[in-house]
This record gives sequence, C-alpha cells and structure tokens, in this order.
Amino acid sequence: MRLFGGVILIKDIPTLLFVVFAVLMLGYLLGRIKVKGISLGDAGVFIVALLIGALFFYVKNDNLCFDFSYVEKNAKPYDFSAALSLIENLGLILFVASVGFIAGPKFFGNFKRNFKSYVLLGLVVILAGGLAAAGCIAMGEVVGYGGNIENQDGFVAMIVGLLSGSLTSTPAFSAAKATVAPEYESLVSVGHGIAYIFGVIGVVLFVQLIPKMSKANMEEERAKLVIKAEETKKTVVHKLFDIDHMGIAAFSFAAILGTLIGQIKIPLSGDGLSGTCFSLTTTGGCLLVSLIVGHFGHFGPVNMMPTQSTLKLFRELGLVLFLVGAGIPGGAEFVQNFDPMYFVYGIVMTIIPMILGFLFAKYVLKLSLLNNLGSLTGGMTSTPALGTLIGVSGTEDVAAAYAATYPIALISVVLVSQFLIILF
Repeated sequence: MRLFGGVILIKDIPTLLFVVFAVLMLGYLLGRIKVKGISLGDAGVFIVALLIGALFFYVKNDNLCFDFSYVEKNAKPYDFSAALSLIENLGLILFVASVGFIAGPKFFGNFKRNFKSYVLLGLVVILAGGLAAAGCIAMGEVVGYGGNIENQDGFVAMIVGLLSGSLTSTPAFSAAKATVAPEYESLVSVGHGIAYIFGVIGVVLFVQLIPKMSKANMEEERAKLVIKAEETKKTVVHKLFDIDHMGIAAFSFAAILGTLIGQIKIPLSGDGLSGTCFSLTTTGGCLLVSLIVGHFGHFGPVNMMPTQSTLKLFRELGLVLFLVGAGIPGGAEFVQNFDPMYFVYGIVMTIIPMILGFLFAKYVLKLSLLNNLGSLTGGMTSTPALGTLIGVSGTEDVAAAYAATYPIALISVVLVSQFLIILF
C-alpha cells in the first residue's frame, strides 16, 4: 500500500488484509446498533463488505480490481478474486468445522429423535423455493423477461441463479452453471449475486424477529432444546493424550479429511467428467467429519476434541471472514448487474420458503421455537443466520438442529435447480 497523489492505492495482499480488518472493525460497530432490540450482529460485517465492494471495487474481464488503481499510469490492475476466495473458504471451513465439533456430542441423539422432522422440513423449504422459482419463471413469460435477456433459456438461467443466491447455496450455484448451456453461465452468476444479499440479511433478521414477535422466554426455550444423549457402553479412557493444548491439530485433521471428502464427485448425468456431478463440497465434508469426530471425542488414547475456547474463537472468526470474502466481490458484482425486477424475484424466493418452513415446523412438526429456527437455518443453508441464532438464543445447542437439516437441504437444492433447468 502506498500514497499516490493523495490516494491510497491497493495493489497487493498486505493492503487487502488492511481492508479486511477495516471491514471487520466497521462491520462490528454497525452490527452493534439496535433498532427496537433488533440488530444486524455479524451481518453488519457483510453490509460493510458489500458497501466497500460496491464503492471501491469493480469487475473487469472476470478480475476483481480496486477502483483507484487507474490513478497510476500504465498500472496493471491487481486481481483480488483469488485472495478473497481464499479468505471466504478459510472462513467457511473454520465456521462449519467448529459447528460440527460443538454439535457432535448431541447430534446423533437429536437426529435419531427428530429424523423425520428434519428430513421433511429440509424438503419443504427447498421445494417451496423451487415452486417460487417456477412461479417467477411463469411470471416472466407473462410480463417479459427484463434486462437484456431475450429468450426463455437465458431467463431460466437467471432465475436458477437467483434461487441459489436466495438460499445462499454454493453447491446449487455450481450445479446450475454446469447444467445450463455455456452461453448462459454468466446469467447464473449474475442472478446468484443479485439474490445473495437479501438471502443473507433476510434470514438473519427473521431469526431475530420471530422470538421478539412471539415474546419467547429464552430460558424456557433453551430447556426444551436440551437433548439427553442416550447412554452407550464405551471403553473408559482414563487419560487422553493431547497433541496440543488448544486442540488445533485435531481441528486441522477434521478440516483436512473433510476437505478431501468434499471433493468426491458423484455423477448425476453424463459420464462424470463432462456431465453434472454432486459433491458435499468443502462445507458439507468438513461439517460431516467434524460431527463424527466430535461425537466420539477421541481415537483410542488421543483426544480429538478442541477446547471450547478454540471452537468459539474459530466459529466467530470463520463466520466474519466468510462474510468479508463473499461480501466484497458481491458488492462489486451487485452494482454492475443490479436489476430491480430480479432483486424482487430473489426476495420472493427467500421469503416464501422461509415463512412456509417456519409455519410447517411449528404447526405440523410441532418443533420447539429454537429447534424450529435452528432447523430452518439449515434448511435455508444459511451459515450467517446460524451464527446470529446462537447469539439470540444464548446456546450453541441450536447448531445440532442446523447440522441435521443442512445435508437434506444441500442435496435437495442441487436437484431442484437442475430439475428447473431441464423442465423449462
């Protein structure tokens, strides 16, 4: 970073880190502001990241560049895409693995007890999103496609991109890009970016508003959430060996194995190379492995459970790094591709599955409030909303409900996205 004509030029990674920490500081300050008891919380970081991306970054030839780099004559813009992607993925691994370790000890007992509820809720949320997307496609055929889109195939690509963004689902986004014709891949990306913003903020606000509107007694709700794990006969290990006193080595093991498992691709169509494939992705792989490792807690005499302080730090740090990594490029792309009609479609595809899922869980499945909202964040595949819900509820036990519903929603949203493309 250096001054040039009174303007700070961002040209390298050290300066990008300066921006990251500035976003974190300002985002936390914004997140602390409360209006009638409702605050953005960690989503304040996302808002600031979006604003920084919108004001100071631009996309050129698929490169994410800082807006003031043109001040230096003949300067080649530095592409920040890879660096921000690294920050985003590192944050995601830290967050979901922490959630898995935290939820692991109670996850399987809770999952066994509420298996049908979690499966049904995940399916209801994603199917509602798919039906909302189909409705938007039908509406577009009546009122016109909008923007520069001139045919149905391009419009369907845009809508499927909006669906993946409204549900903040990277796997659905990837699957949609792989399924549409090559000339429409950019429209999927644009739709995802437009809808992603409300997809994050909408669910974050929802999990705060519902407890306020229902005047929930959080102490009573936390008591309903506590699951007594079934007693099983286990070999008693009197003294466990710690690789390190904070459990970072154990955490790293889960992250490594989870990342590898997440890269395994299961062919859904074609030959598995040129066709469409499904994978758990890094998110699903790390969540699965950390749940299992967290459940058992040790391998023989070796302690595989990170300390609670480590997990809490990694969970919070991971979440905000993820929001920064996704928010800055999201802000840049949003400004360049914004269209009011598509933004409204994205809102519809977030609100309908969210509200229907909540009502279904409350009145049909009879889930308690925190189990309901925890499952809903999993069904909406909303990582930021889970972080907010943990703060609102005052307990990390809600992570078990999120972890139980998330895999069902993950698989369903990929299949629904592909089905929409094939159907229309």
